[in-house]
Amino acid sequence: MTRSLPGRTDHVVVVGAGLAGLSAALHLLGAGRQVTIVERETVPGGRAGRVDLGGYRIDTGPTVLTMPELADDAFAAVGDSLYRRVELISMHPAYRACFADGSTLDVHTDADAMAAEVERFSGVAEAEGYLRLRHWLGRLYRAQMSRFIEANFDSPLDLLTGDLARLAALGGFARLDRRIGRFLKDERLRRVFSFQALYAGVSPSSALAAYAVIAYMDTVAGVYFPRGGMHALPQAMADAAADAGADLRLGQTVTRLERKGERITAVVTDQGRIPCDAVVLTPDLPVTYKLLGRAPRRPVGLRHAPSAVVLHAGTTRTWPQLAHHTISFGSAWRSTFDELIKQGRLMSDPSLLITRPTTTDPSLAPPGRHLHYILAPCPNTDIGPGASEWKDLAPRYRDTLLRELERRGLDGLEAAIEEECLVTPADWQAQGHAAGTPFSAAHTFLQTGPFRPRNLVRGTANAVLAGCGTTPGVGVPTSLLSGKLAAARVTGPQRLSTPYAPAEEAPA
Repeated sequence: MTRSLPGRTDHVVVVGAGLAGLSAALHLLGAGRQVTIVERETVPGGRAGRVDLGGYRIDTGPTVLTMPELADDAFAAVGDSLYRRVELISMHPAYRACFADGSTLDVHTDADAMAAEVERFSGVAEAEGYLRLRHWLGRLYRAQMSRFIEANFDSPLDLLTGDLARLAALGGFARLDRRIGRFLKDERLRRVFSFQALYAGVSPSSALAAYAVIAYMDTVAGVYFPRGGMHALPQAMADAAADAGADLRLGQTVTRLERKGERITAVVTDQGRIPCDAVVLTPDLPVTYKLLGRAPRRPVGLRHAPSAVVLHAGTTRTWPQLAHHTISFGSAWRSTFDELIKQGRLMSDPSLLITRPTTTDPSLAPPGRHLHYILAPCPNTDIGPGASEWKDLAPRYRDTLLRELERRGLDGLEAAIEEECLVTPADWQAQGHAAGTPFSAAHTFLQTGPFRPRNLVRGTANAVLAGCGTTPGVGVPTSLLSGKLAAARVTGPQRLSTPYAPAEEAPA
């Protein structure tokens, strides 16, 4: 039995209306708690925010939804449903991969469709290897989900279960790229199933194979896009919370926490004081620790994931070779990760993510216009250019990215831009994200599971943390789970596990 908060927890203040905070709020409401949600922005969403620019409706964070059943679980806590609130569009293909040699691969989450595509792309033997890989990914996911991902840890000893032995037997503690290489020999295909390690802040050559669970979510479980953009998800969660009785206070900034001994007695904002019995804190860790007035001691400081430069471009035209999601790989691979993670340099031969959400939902742009989201991984400000350096670097790097994309076939891209918004590590840092990265602490072994910053903080009896900096980690599914795990710390476990539906049972 994991620890829960002692004493009264009747009224809980949730600081932050991002996905983790909203998930926590819904689970708390479902358990009968009075909930107040405080958010500094005027709209919910946190990292999954929204910018309206000249008629373009821009998602500022995640670009697709995986594992929608995790979001539905939060709605279900208050007797509601994700599928009633949000129309989800199944992505076919989930991604399009474009390689430096001119070849392209459409990544499907359906097994038969993907096997056929791999056979077209790389032959029968690789298609057979893909099916074996898919089976392994499913087994890996099942071995990890209930014990290692959807789990609160009070000690590293909590790892010592039969599932740990099963995970080891599956090769979960081998290196990711080597394990993928046991199934696929084509280096291009291996990239498709291992680049997700970058989300975790590590390279495929050093990541544990257990992190292939991210590839399971991306390439097996189904990929969806909410009509109206990804921001439709947090907006629907906020609406459901309000309908269930939550007090939403948007546009209010938390300035301090009042304490009496080890208990927080009130949350103070720039607009007033909110008495409480417990708090759930979802800001990035440095902001949270500053509010608490203390940070946990760690033998070694946290290592943060790489950051990203994002160019949101509203254009007068588009390019037919782009899918909703297109990954444009450079020739370089291992050296790219070295530049991002070890050397602190901008990619000399970049791999880029281009998202064109108007492929799926044209209403996100004015009639006849198109929206493109260009993401270039870059070093965080701990090891790469600092926030002050990005002032001069940003426009030059923007031009470099556009020239590179035009060289790769998006001819006339710069001339077609009529509205744009550029986001750099300096902007992420200004929003309160440590090391100028929205991807928080890297998922190295010593920053994962029971070794990740805990969601309980010593010295404060009635506060719980949620969000990507704490358990279980970075990403939309894990942020939703983080909120659920935080709620369980307040209420005690309400249910043992989430009823995960097979991907084929999710709505089309």
